Amino acid sequence: MSTLGIIAILTLLYWLYITYDAHNGMHLLYTLPRSLKLPDKPPLVSVIIAAKEEESTILETVRHLLSQNYPRLEIIAVNDRSQDATGVRLDELRRWSQNKSEISTPLKIIHITHLPDGWLGKNHALYQGYQQTRGQYLLFTDADILFSPNAITDAVTYMKEQDVQHLTLTPNMIARGALLKGFVHFFLFSFSLFVRPWRANLDNAREPGIGIGAFNMVSRSAYEAIGTHKAIALRPDDDLQLGISLKKAGFRQKVLSGKHILQVEWYPTLKAAVIGLEKNLFSGFRYSYSIALLACLGQLIFFILPWLGLISLWDWRGAIYGLDVILQIWLYRKLMSRLMDKRAEEAYLLPVSASLLLYTIIRSVWLTWKQGGIYWRGTFYSLRELKKK
Repeated sequence: MSTLGIIAILTLLYWLYITYDAHNGMHLLYTLPRSLKLPDKPPLVSVIIAAKEEESTILETVRHLLSQNYPRLEIIAVNDRSQDATGVRLDELRRWSQNKSEISTPLKIIHITHLPDGWLGKNHALYQGYQQTRGQYLLFTDADILFSPNAITDAVTYMKEQDVQHLTLTPNMIARGALLKGFVHFFLFSFSLFVRPWRANLDNAREPGIGIGAFNMVSRSAYEAIGTHKAIALRPDDDLQLGISLKKAGFRQKVLSGKHILQVEWYPTLKAAVIGLEKNLFSGFRYSYSIALLACLGQLIFFILPWLGLISLWDWRGAIYGLDVILQIWLYRKLMSRLMDKRAEEAYLLPVSASLLLYTIIRSVWLTWKQGGIYWRGTFYSLRELKKK
């Protein structure tokens, strides 16, 4: 049997296995249920937002949070060394909210001017925000998320009723243009097949865990038990690592769809998406060149090669690759529907999106190696320091 024939069979076995695993586990990725009533004695929730050069989005995010119908809420917005008008806008918003009698949620603004050694900027900002909180529950979120008024009420009610210590939600991701939509959705698809988020909802499994930056709500006791953000001080993927640490420590974790209560425009353009991802993709492979190489080979063999084989091989191998493509499209559409309520008409762009992600991974590794580290939000972190942490 030829090498291409062996690869074709192995590729089919992969897609059959991952389709079977996802099909059996996808029912665990349900939508966060609506709350019919508040829990008795609702706990105080502290929302922590880190913002650096976010003047175009931070006001709308905080205003959505100030409009929550949850009765016991405090918001701590941390301006992390911003060079634009982020800090000014936050101070203006605080003054505005204090003069509105219908707004009872306290808004506290922290301005950070110095980043100590051993910290990534966002992680340090979130930790500084945590130190000012009083809540029994902590919600770490990003500075560009739009919340429906009942988002926190639904989340707290679910956590209390289900005895969950960590709840993370997938948002509805807005992407303008077919190429950008295809790339963003494919990244989520590929990431999901890699981490298999449905397994985080299995209570008897210690790993893998997951955390999503749009919505990471955790009980204060669990967060402190894993060492807070100090334990992940130099991880660019802090949201993911927070979830992994909590799951590994044995805390009950749930990842659900928040497509009906959370919305975000992740990147405005395809170029911005590639540049944004190339800064931290290598960290997802623990800065290991061998793991990154395996990831590249995986993208090439399992996601791109089936499409090439389908159009170039007119024998049994082409038929096998055709079946791979059918399974890939079916699973892609199923996951997009489950996580974001998307019909995924851009499925025909899967080989293009996979090629773009492969390029981004390679570029991420190359840039990190060439620079000897990463530039993150205007600050350079050496590869030696990142690996040590």
